[in-house]
Amino acid sequence: MSNVIQNRYDFVLLFDVKDGNPNGDPDAGNLPRIDPETGHGLVTDVCLKRKVRNYVSLAKGLSAPNDIYIKEKAILGHAHFAAFKELKIELGEESRQLITKEQAEQLEELGLPEGLSILEDDDDTFYLVIAAVADKKEIKDWLKESDPPKEIKKTVSEALKQAKPRRPRAEEVSKGRGQMCKTFYDIRTFGAVLSLKTAPNCGQVRGPVQLTFARSIEPIVPLEHSITRMAVATEAEAEKQQGDNRTMGRKFTVPYALYRCHGFVSAPLAEQTGFSDEDLKLFWEALTSMFEHDRSAARGEMATRKLIVFKHDSKMGKAPAHKLFDLVKVERVNGAKGPARSFADYVVKVDETSIPAGVILEKELDVH
Repeated sequence: MSNVIQNRYDFVLLFDVKDGNPNGDPDAGNLPRIDPETGHGLVTDVCLKRKVRNYVSLAKGLSAPNDIYIKEKAILGHAHFAAFKELKIELGEESRQLITKEQAEQLEELGLPEGLSILEDDDDTFYLVIAAVADKKEIKDWLKESDPPKEIKKTVSEALKQAKPRRPRAEEVSKGRGQMCKTFYDIRTFGAVLSLKTAPNCGQVRGPVQLTFARSIEPIVPLEHSITRMAVATEAEAEKQQGDNRTMGRKFTVPYALYRCHGFVSAPLAEQTGFSDEDLKLFWEALTSMFEHDRSAARGEMATRKLIVFKHDSKMGKAPAHKLFDLVKVERVNGAKGPARSFADYVVKVDETSIPAGVILEKELDVH
């Protein structure tokens, strides 16, 4: 792997959407996110990081040093145990007690505390599992508060006697954090909270790369469309439709919008996670190509249009980020009025003559 980066970077990312929904808001029926006071569209930093993660997983595969920690259907605690196993650090033993299916259902209805779980084998055998790092006192308190049936209380008590948990010491937490950074690209890049109750504590990691919400250059007009499906899912629906197997739905789009996002890369924080020149190169690649592998009915035409990167000649930087961002202007072509419908309706200008000493315009990548 390349050396850890030695320079600070600040960057502007421009991307657009046409007849699509760049980031639906689950609190608003999946309507495109919007600033209610100004009407400008929003795309969250979490949404953009997800696309970077997805691109890296496709480009590099899910293996160290570019594995992804926050991935679909991941059980995060497994990664923690794997890290300590790689380091050959013993963390005690978990406890398993054989239980019936009825007992498993009763336990799940009670709501299990951290460290207590139900495991079902392929042969329909059920186990009560107490994690190796479970907090015994917390489980005992749960037993008193929930007051489960006598047989279940006895089973949990027996499992507690057999469990031999051991929390990692401070120096082991540090080693675990280092191993997680070494294994996972997204931890090395964006950071993560790695202090789980049901897994070995790996502390917290402050990521060197951070993104802001993206905001549209102009107000957006979310459109709502009725759509039909010429089929139904069940016999009951078919009977209700009386042979006309047609169901209705809704779809939300933005006719066109250009979004602007700001980002930051910290060299001092990169030293803490091991974020390298090679990692940075992959990050720029992900930003420019992430929409190419994120097509869907809701995001058929999304594209990165421009990536503008300012490089400082030191770790701490030579100018405030906001002053550099102010040098990048996005305006309508010839002051045109009316709704924009393509990137060609805008012009992007960088005032290179006003770039402060100690900072260079390293990259002005046109992707359109």
